[in-house]
Amino acid sequence: MTLAAWLVFTAPIICPDDLPKNMHPDAPQRCVAVFVICMALWFTNIIPLAATGLLAIALLPILNILPKDQAFSLFGNSAVFFMLGVFLLAAAMISTGLSKRITLIVLQRFDKSPTNLVVGVTMSAAFLALWMPEHAVAAMIYPIIVEIVATLDLKRGHHYAKKLFLGLAWGSVIGGIGTFLGGARAPLALSILHETHPEVRIRFLDWMLAAMPLVLIMTTVGIGVLCWRIPNDISDIKPATRMLRQRVRRLGPLSTRERRLAVLGVLTIAAWIFAGHTIGLAVIAMLSASALFLLGIVGWQPVQDYVNWGVLIMYGGAVALGAALTETKAMEWLAHQVINPSVAPLVIVLIMATVSIVLTEGISNAAAVAILLPIGYSLGDMAGVEPVMMTLCVTIPAGLAFLLPISSPPNAISFSAGHYSVREAMQLGWPMTIAALLSLYVVIFFWWDWILELNRVVIE
Repeated sequence: MTLAAWLVFTAPIICPDDLPKNMHPDAPQRCVAVFVICMALWFTNIIPLAATGLLAIALLPILNILPKDQAFSLFGNSAVFFMLGVFLLAAAMISTGLSKRITLIVLQRFDKSPTNLVVGVTMSAAFLALWMPEHAVAAMIYPIIVEIVATLDLKRGHHYAKKLFLGLAWGSVIGGIGTFLGGARAPLALSILHETHPEVRIRFLDWMLAAMPLVLIMTTVGIGVLCWRIPNDISDIKPATRMLRQRVRRLGPLSTRERRLAVLGVLTIAAWIFAGHTIGLAVIAMLSASALFLLGIVGWQPVQDYVNWGVLIMYGGAVALGAALTETKAMEWLAHQVINPSVAPLVIVLIMATVSIVLTEGISNAAAVAILLPIGYSLGDMAGVEPVMMTLCVTIPAGLAFLLPISSPPNAISFSAGHYSVREAMQLGWPMTIAALLSLYVVIFFWWDWILELNRVVIE
């Protein structure tokens, strides 16, 4: 905070040459001060993330960085409404019981042996997190795992219980990077990308194409770590098998609401894939969310508690701050001062990916994206890294948090069962973090750079 105060009140030393004529000459330096304040608050979590987002929007006009109308208008960016639609669709799946039906039916197919069930939990969580927010997936499957553990009479700290809950956490985290729908990071990154480089677009299918190799690799690694690093101290899961089959039988046939929601979900995903770049992801999300109520699938009261309003508010602040850093040329000026022009673009990419995966272990992954992307775009413009490559190399690793319960909502939800300690989570999670970093390097170098040519061809 001392640094931020000094930047606000001292004579300007951050002076871009091409500053817009209608902008206050102190705006670039004051914008960096706001960035420092938000970064400190996002790191320390002294106040909620959403409150920091509100503070950012308020400080921009107060310090004459952006006009108040422009600062507040940035809050209504498309990412906020896209994620609102995703949250409502996920809430409808939970409210109608469709998500529970899918989970039970899938797990029933993996109940032949203890190892198969661990594989089933991990893969089910990863698959569902491709189409729902990862925290919703973890919250949805968690009660089923609790019931399996109780049916098997597993005491606190039992090795098999650890496998099941870690499989839930890791699967949800891994699947969450595969599409725009898995978490808050991707929509936020797309909005910052749009504000910084309006001519660049990343389509739904393009993101999946880039991320799925990493999802497949890390899901396989996660299953391997669970099976080989944790002793298998159970040989019979017949009680759990009977319980799962009874639960499936009790579900009965699909209800009318479930059928309508299933059709609506398929149509929405298809629209995102094939028409998202023309109609707009947020427009499709809003149409689908409206259809939930028009078709009588859900009411407002049952679903409103599932919407993470705090994340939506944080989006607005983060996007406004990113736009201000771009408009004032502040990050661009700083990049000119510190970057070595001889550094290879791929080196910049690998450094940003490494910082992202380390940073996300300590703070919210959305906050990590909000902090790193403005810096990354400025470095990328200097070093010749395409915006699409920079967006992916910051945003995707920001979702791969395995070490601490505070690193991501799925980690926190699984940890709350009380079957392993923070120390055990770190001991089991560090091989996953190392594997994620090495796998990311391979995917960046061979898949993104060579095959997809993301550092040479911008996805339109």
